[in-house]
Amino acid sequence: MKIVVLGAGQVGSSVAHALSREDNDITIVDTDAKRLKELQDRLDIRAVNGFASHPKVLVRAGIEDADLVIALTSSDEVNMTACQVAYTLYNTPTRIARIRSAEYMSHPELFDREHCPVDVIISPEQIITDYIYRLIEYPGALQVLDFADGRAQLVATRAYTGGPLVGHKLYTLRQHMPVGVEARVAAIYRDDETIIPDGGTIIQENDIVFFLAARSHISTMMKEFRPLGRPVRRVVLGGGGNIGSNLAQRLERRHHVKVIERNTEVAESIAEELEKAIVLVGDCADEELLREESIDTADVYCVLTNDDEANILSAMLAKKMGAEKVIALINRPAYVDLVEAGAIDIAVSPQQVTIGALLTHIRRGNMERVHSLRQGAAEAIEAVALGDKSSSRVVGRPVEEIDLPEGTTMTALVRGDDVIIAHHDTVVQENDHVILFVPNKRDIPAVERLFQVDVTFV
Repeated sequence: MKIVVLGAGQVGSSVAHALSREDNDITIVDTDAKRLKELQDRLDIRAVNGFASHPKVLVRAGIEDADLVIALTSSDEVNMTACQVAYTLYNTPTRIARIRSAEYMSHPELFDREHCPVDVIISPEQIITDYIYRLIEYPGALQVLDFADGRAQLVATRAYTGGPLVGHKLYTLRQHMPVGVEARVAAIYRDDETIIPDGGTIIQENDIVFFLAARSHISTMMKEFRPLGRPVRRVVLGGGGNIGSNLAQRLERRHHVKVIERNTEVAESIAEELEKAIVLVGDCADEELLREESIDTADVYCVLTNDDEANILSAMLAKKMGAEKVIALINRPAYVDLVEAGAIDIAVSPQQVTIGALLTHIRRGNMERVHSLRQGAAEAIEAVALGDKSSSRVVGRPVEEIDLPEGTTMTALVRGDDVIIAHHDTVVQENDHVILFVPNKRDIPAVERLFQVDVTFV
């Protein structure tokens, strides 16, 4: 696929990196020539220096025969204009734009073909806010990913002694679960080794377990792997930017929330928007301030500034001082695995969270949702089964007859409002939303082919 990426900032660079590894023809556009040179030295991509929405610059980038343009600059207006130019002058088939402003987002009618023809709106700040909110709502979860509009969820958690299933074989799960509650363990990561589980697999302490279940069954399943802690009540947020202020608004209805913001003007602005949350002016890495605000009684401390080093130090300090769970926003992928091996409970990579939203619209084969996992090494996919037995490789067939790549698991089907945990004899029906766990990214093309309708297939 020929893709033009506009903007070489953190999001644009990460998107270019991810897509260039998948046999795509990538061109990236930016006004920062030095940044472009650095990317070209690391990635197999073309780079064009210039203003992203100017027609001549887009032509140099190859917009005339591009399949997709992804506008990810820091300016909403530039992204919107670039999509307009790509549609009006060059009839680019698919146009994706990053939109940050809530003012624009509250008027979706702006983005139809008659006005500003954007096919897909990406708001990284909103995606990350939703992601962190789910982590806070599920104590003990390392990741919580939605499928089928939230009807099913894939959750990652660490196994601890005291969980009923820890030290036992997976097939004993049914003995513990209440009648009518089902779940499927999709994968286990043990000392960086991937284990594709079967009924005889024994769950060990410190295993990272990915399981899928209906949303209403997640808490029940979590109890199998760890003793449940106390409900989250006190949340402290370090940083009052877009993500921090949006998260505070979401959380203040049900939690006691404090926000620490260094900039006085920003602090005053978000304080006016919040109803119950307390906003403090100060440095979230100030030990004395954290002590004064009783960080040792916080159920969750989440630090969300734009400075990776400050976030890491602040999170480590809060953990040392007694915060129950610490979450840090970290932009540099190389830091993520490093810090999670230490005092920080969860490191959130904005690029890793955002890339899945983009991959959903790039994948072939009727993909409804894609989540990138394990620093891009694995993926969880929601695909729609279309066609019939004569034109589809999955419709009308039981799971055991579907030619899945080795290690790939079909974890569940969402049929209407029902979440059906997949077993070997479960038959896929037309319009089922099929949720798969793909532990090796190189198998993605094979999964895509499975869900492509082919009139010549018999």
